[in-house]
Amino acid sequence: MSLKFHTPITEIPLVHQGKVRDMFDLGDSFLMVASDRLSAFDVVLPTPIPNKGKILTQLSVFWFNTLGVPNHLITANVEEYPAILQKHKDYLRGRSMIVKKAKRHDIECIARGYIVGSGWKDYQKTGTICGFELPPNLKLSSILEPPLFTPSAKMDEGHDINISYQEMIRMTGQSVGEKLRDMTLDIYGKARQIAEKQGIILADTKFEFGEVDGEIILIDEVLTPDSSRYWAKDTYKEGENQDSFDKQYIRDWLETLDWDKTEPGPEIPVDIVQKTQDKYIEIFERLTGKSPEL
Repeated sequence: MSLKFHTPITEIPLVHQGKVRDMFDLGDSFLMVASDRLSAFDVVLPTPIPNKGKILTQLSVFWFNTLGVPNHLITANVEEYPAILQKHKDYLRGRSMIVKKAKRHDIECIARGYIVGSGWKDYQKTGTICGFELPPNLKLSSILEPPLFTPSAKMDEGHDINISYQEMIRMTGQSVGEKLRDMTLDIYGKARQIAEKQGIILADTKFEFGEVDGEIILIDEVLTPDSSRYWAKDTYKEGENQDSFDKQYIRDWLETLDWDKTEPGPEIPVDIVQKTQDKYIEIFERLTGKSPEL
């Protein structure tokens, strides 16, 4: 992806620009800034979703503070940021975090608690998801008990590649691979219980992990509508597509277009932008009991 999205921060090095986040080097830590960019089908769309970066960051901070697991968050309070960043604090407030520098494991750790999306397509073809044999006659959106851990290998460009657990072990080693699997399923289980108390089903999610001083910690964003599939519990019906609080709304709209899912992506109409923003705000409020600071 070309660095075509303007950022006002020029005083410190921009070391990575992802589809949504910009990473800046503060020496002994990183400044991670969530933009309002939105990607779908691995294409960054030309129309931003206003305040999306703030909602994602503040929801990540909520989860980092709630889960009680080791993570990379140092502070999200702009008043505590270094002096060199203070003139940008209005821009950074609510959409940024200072985080520990971690050695990233190049594995996307996916927990699947319901059968949906690519997993449903694979199951229909083979009766399996990522090598796991599943019972016959499951329906779309059926619950998976126990939840599945299905890793993928992170690619710097293009789609991540689904791999088997055994392939992951060959990449990470036995001890680290087992730890990634166990942490993924444990965190997913905790988050699913918390969400359920708020009337929300956490259908699936993906985590990233890194190491600091030999300890595996949770990094990147966590349990946002960009990395997770959230459904309303009171409207859930097995056998159907669910009403999602995530960018599935955008994906569904894009599927109606004559677009080959390569750059450049289409401009998003105003009403679709507004509906998408509303969904991000609603899931934040339902999970946290508060409104995001926009």
